[in-house]
Amino acid sequence: MSGATAPAAPPKPVPVGDERLANISLASRILRRPEIGALLAAVVVAIFFWTQSSLFLQLDGIANWTDVASTIGIPAVMVALLMIGGEFDLSAGVMTGTAGLTMGVLATEVGMNIWFAIVLTLIGATAIGFANGYMVMKTKLPSFIVTLATFFILQGANLGVTKVITDQVTVGGIDLAAGYSSANSIFGGSFGSHDFRITVLWWIAITLLATWVLTRTRTGNWIFGVGGDANAARNVGVPVERVKIGLFMATSFVCALTGIMIALRLASTQAGQGVGEEFQYIIAAVVGGCVLTGGFGSAIGAALGATIIGMAFIGIQFSGWNTDWRFLFLGVILLVAVLVNNYIRKRAEGARR
Repeated sequence: MSGATAPAAPPKPVPVGDERLANISLASRILRRPEIGALLAAVVVAIFFWTQSSLFLQLDGIANWTDVASTIGIPAVMVALLMIGGEFDLSAGVMTGTAGLTMGVLATEVGMNIWFAIVLTLIGATAIGFANGYMVMKTKLPSFIVTLATFFILQGANLGVTKVITDQVTVGGIDLAAGYSSANSIFGGSFGSHDFRITVLWWIAITLLATWVLTRTRTGNWIFGVGGDANAARNVGVPVERVKIGLFMATSFVCALTGIMIALRLASTQAGQGVGEEFQYIIAAVVGGCVLTGGFGSAIGAALGATIIGMAFIGIQFSGWNTDWRFLFLGVILLVAVLVNNYIRKRAEGARR
């Protein structure tokens, strides 16, 4: 069959583009950032209050609102990580009061050096965080319910135990404890000619650390994974229980650290300290891009959310308004943030397709 023609060569395969390598516009890339909405809002709020009072963006004014923002922002950053992991901690606010009271009682009533009191307080707070996480994981109850119970337990203990020990609901004289001066210089003092609070530096450091964990480490991938779909994360080998319990522990630790900072600054603390502030932490996290279903958000966004709250609280005072308006402002920015973040998240999901 020498006259037979050779079979035709098969057509070359048409290359198929990988959708993950598709060009994404700059606008889409920006919208994929969860904190972009909070950044824009922070700029708008800053300009608005600057038009009401020129002091607002002067160094003295900035020192005022960063002071408020830092004591909200430090816990809010960890609350944001917990929310990204798909959980809530409603005891975060009252934990700041518990920590301040514990440190104060150990230092003033027991006579303990303030540094030992701080260490024991942080250990105790971390143990409470472990208990919260362990209960959530083992009972499968919503973290909302478990930490709400912890909230009431701590609130009751703060009032009852403090009154039994001191015969009142406050603990004073912390500045008389041994080691107070050095501890206050690190946790509760100020710096610069305009009296910026040291808590601002802690706030920046914790935000940067949390951002690094979320974006540069395997643990950060695990946090997003367990918040997005815990079952899928478990199926690919992510230690879901360990990650979530660790987040609860870190949240309690950081909230306790915040309470210690406040108590050292004031040299006293009271049983009602921190009650209700957990909602401000959650608002800061949501304004910063966290979604209530988990798996989306950023530490920088939570810090920006706290910045907005701090600017609002001080800006309203500088403007000469009734300070009660700050609660209306918080409600409005929370509602707007949820709507904006929902839009941004949908755009981000569309950009990935």
